[in-house]
Amino acid sequence: MKQLLLLTFQLIACLSIAAQDLQDLSFGTENTLEIMTWNIERFPKNGQTTVHHVVDIIEALNVDIIAIQEVDDINYFEQMVDSLSAYNGYLTSAYFAGLAYLYKPEVIQINNIYEIYTSSEYWSSFPRSPMVMDFNFKNERFILINNHFKCCGDGVLNLNDSNDEETRRHAASSLLKEYIDANFNDEKVIVLGDLNDNISESPENNVFQMILEDDENYVFADYEIATNNSSGWSFPTWPSHLDHILLTNELFLEFEKMDSDIQTIKIEEYLPGGWSEYDENISDHRPVAIKLMVDGNLDVTDFGKPANFFSNYPNPFRYETTFSFKSEADLHEIIIFNLNGQKIISLPIQPGQSTVVFDAKEYPNGIYIAKLRSKTNKIATKKLVVMP
Repeated sequence: MKQLLLLTFQLIACLSIAAQDLQDLSFGTENTLEIMTWNIERFPKNGQTTVHHVVDIIEALNVDIIAIQEVDDINYFEQMVDSLSAYNGYLTSAYFAGLAYLYKPEVIQINNIYEIYTSSEYWSSFPRSPMVMDFNFKNERFILINNHFKCCGDGVLNLNDSNDEETRRHAASSLLKEYIDANFNDEKVIVLGDLNDNISESPENNVFQMILEDDENYVFADYEIATNNSSGWSFPTWPSHLDHILLTNELFLEFEKMDSDIQTIKIEEYLPGGWSEYDENISDHRPVAIKLMVDGNLDVTDFGKPANFFSNYPNPFRYETTFSFKSEADLHEIIIFNLNGQKIISLPIQPGQSTVVFDAKEYPNGIYIAKLRSKTNKIATKKLVVMP
């Protein structure tokens, strides 16, 4: 009897999934800022059929901004934009699979869109020049940088070989970080795109290591996706997770809010032909999308760059990390939250204590937030990365 019930439930689940179509697909809300990165693979992959599919998908997802990679045909792109009544489009060139933006002018006010690192000396690092969108949402300024890094390689970073694919991606990551640090040190910056590498590689082969190590200022919002089950990865045919969204610390608080989220959007689950239909007509990459609860009342100094008196080492870490802080009479506890805003543990601080060890062995890989609280509720905050 139990086996019969189990088979019945499984059949109902399969029929439910099969019954889904694009009308059931959704992501955007009225209260959040949604941004999606999508390598749309040589758009349009299958001519007019691709255009029709993509229009239906974008209207269903209802996100505010889409950063697109691999537009091959300007005319088809403009036709797609004309079919999307709620969106404007921006495309500088289709040269070598161009970058593009779609955005809702009703909620997104564009200050400027431009490319960086365009001269020949940077072509090795950036075969497609990064495209910057400077915009306002709810009267707050954001900087969005769309990218498509060099592909391929053997997984080994060889900094002695300037033609090594990993070395070229490493150089691109370093240049982007330098550009943000120099030009947008206090701005809300989002870097995204097909970055063509794994953010959870070992440090010696990780092309993003200089960013991961600067955890006071940067966080890969999709780190937990990259370190979890491959079913959620953006490039399932390998499989690997190559499409990323990076936030600067001015957005840590927004990302921590309960209504914020990040997902790999499995569009194939809403198509009758599943992955084969998606791959044939749309793309070999799934999009990755983030929603941020933007609240102008949040003050980044409350979260901000963690004060010198509150630090932890190592970070990222695998099993445990040690918090260090200036011993003060009113320090009370360190509380660890997951990115859903759920408290997972409280670490008490005794009078005179200046270090606390956090043992993460029983917790899943991913990103956590540590808050140092005093008895008067003053807070310093650190982002934690638990490695696999």
